[in-house]
Amino acid sequence: MGYAVVLGEALVDLLDAEHDGEPVYRQAIGGGPLNVAVGVARLGGDVQFVGSLGDDVLAGRIRAFLGNAGVGLAGAVTVPAPTALAVATFAGPEPDFRFYGEPPSYGLLTADDLDADLVAGAGVLYCGSIVLLQPPVLAAARRAWSLATGLRVFDPNVRPRLLDGPAALAGLREVVAEFAAGAHLVKLSTADAALLYPGEPVEGVAAYLRELGAATAVVTLGAAGAVVATAGADPVRVPAPKVRAVDATGAGDSVMAALVADLLVDGEPVEPAGWHERVAFALRVAGLVCESAGGATAMPTRAEVLRRFAG
Repeated sequence: MGYAVVLGEALVDLLDAEHDGEPVYRQAIGGGPLNVAVGVARLGGDVQFVGSLGDDVLAGRIRAFLGNAGVGLAGAVTVPAPTALAVATFAGPEPDFRFYGEPPSYGLLTADDLDADLVAGAGVLYCGSIVLLQPPVLAAARRAWSLATGLRVFDPNVRPRLLDGPAALAGLREVVAEFAAGAHLVKLSTADAALLYPGEPVEGVAAYLRELGAATAVVTLGAAGAVVATAGADPVRVPAPKVRAVDATGAGDSVMAALVADLLVDGEPVEPAGWHERVAFALRVAGLVCESAGGATAMPTRAEVLRRFAG
């Protein structure tokens, strides 16, 4: 099905670490959509990153990193802003992110910046993550959604610290409903589901996303696996493999990357069982990511996944 377009943010993570007994921050190139793009490329897919990048040295490192990973940059634009930073601290394997940069470099892509032919020619279009909280990028994502002729996938990737009160949450909930209505695939994490739809069981959330219009909905549950809701079947829980998790950064992004990569190869599964098999593979990809520190740098190749979970 050709190539994927991933529209979203790229930034630099500062990861809480220790050196010679002293606290330090380790630089890592990140952003949920960037992780997805790198994951698709590592799994053998042709992918283009679409987003705004700053005009500083850090942005140059992002461009070089994406190029070396095999991610195309035909749809990336340079904006006059320093690269946004996400400071990550850990209490266990799950990171807690706080974001710095105003205006954020990733929030300056506009609808006019889009390469319409690049978007329209994609076999898969991904939109989502924290860029949707930025009005210019939300307008760009809406235009991309309308231009898409291939499969459309969506991941809100909610970051509570970026939501300024109940009104912002309500607005995001409306955006999720808007994009889900036209999506072939929507993925949420269990944390996303709990914030957007408090008190609802994950199976109910997955079913609701399908009621909104999504052809397939996946809610990831961390070490407990994922819930998959497809046409013609009740929501099903798919277990995750047992792994030695040290860092969950990028795990959810790797699930989406694996699903996008398989959509590029084979399109949408006809039967629910086909989705269950694909989600099971995506959870193995995420398990391997969790066994290494970092997000984008931990994305594995298909061969590495097959070796790790052979038999």
